[in-house]
Amino acid sequence: MTLKPIAKAAIVGIVTIIVYLSVVVLTTPALPAAAAINAAFELNSIVIIGMGIGVGLQIFLSEQSKKLGCRLDVKRKTFGGNSGSTALTSFFSFFSLVPLGCCGWWLYVLSLLPSVLGTGVSAVLIQYSQPLAYLGLLVIFGFNVLTAIKLYKEKKSHKLQNLR
Repeated sequence: MTLKPIAKAAIVGIVTIIVYLSVVVLTTPALPAAAAINAAFELNSIVIIGMGIGVGLQIFLSEQSKKLGCRLDVKRKTFGGNSGSTALTSFFSFFSLVPLGCCGWWLYVLSLLPSVLGTGVSAVLIQYSQPLAYLGLLVIFGFNVLTAIKLYKEKKSHKLQNLR
């Protein structure tokens, strides 16, 4: 049994949100799970929901291309870029939760940044973590727009070939 593209996209989008919130809960042993999740939604609701929608949309576009028999290399190029963007978006969004007592494990990651990236770069990453998370969302949706354009062109090309 295969799932319809919309159902598959919705499931993957929901799983993305669950994974994000699971990381918040697992890296916040000092707070009850409900408090950690509440704090995450207070600060990062746009990022959390945006990642779920963005990843779900990418799955939908990928499934649509398969359904039409298109060869868009969606998985290799676009989905790979989308996965990297999703990981970076989550990474930056976790930084904003640290002052609230969430994601204490990320304090450890933050403490390692200067030795890995240097003090200046680390300071910029920490200071601008929220705008960087939003930028990551833009990249996710940018890949989706590129995929949709490719799919549209491929669909148009198929129609022209069928008319001949």
